[in-house]
Amino acid sequence: MTIKAVAMAGLLAGTLVLTGCATATPYQPNLPGQSVSGGFSEARLETDRFRVTFAGNSLTSRETVERYLLYRAAEITVGEGYDWFALADRSTDRKARTYVDPSPPSFGPYGYWRPSWRYYGAAWGWRRWDPWYGDPFWADRMDVRTVERFEASAEILLGKGPKPANDPRAFDARDVMANLGPTIQRPASN
Repeated sequence: MTIKAVAMAGLLAGTLVLTGCATATPYQPNLPGQSVSGGFSEARLETDRFRVTFAGNSLTSRETVERYLLYRAAEITVGEGYDWFALADRSTDRKARTYVDPSPPSFGPYGYWRPSWRYYGAAWGWRRWDPWYGDPFWADRMDVRTVERFEASAEILLGKGPKPANDPRAFDARDVMANLGPTIQRPASN
């Protein structure tokens, strides 16, 4: 194998790793060792009662996590031979971490080149402004970012026949699957 072929293989492998890290959690079981973290899990509590959970990664929105949870509840309902499900208990947890990087950001291929600007003050004319020296906005030289992760869970009660018309927490499982199915992003097949 030539050096060029080895370099291309390494580049391809690195791209695949970064691609796996840079995608929202698809609709998948939550198993350890997956290329994209998160997914659904469930536990049977009684014959007709389940606890369903969907955990997303930092790129998965709250809306997506909650939609995938409802879709999984509908799949379980149909898979168990029932027609509708009711949410007995439902919650969405937000986990947030704030990261503080005390060093100033680097500006790409220019090394330590930093931007600077000039501005005009009526009383004193043209002045220079450098974001790293003497600036009140960037004086502490910190990069702060917050990363959020959402996890939705629900306890569902399964039922047969038509869904209860007066229960706003009851869903027709087949209708949920038909309406949400086109929005479900499944993992890429290898």
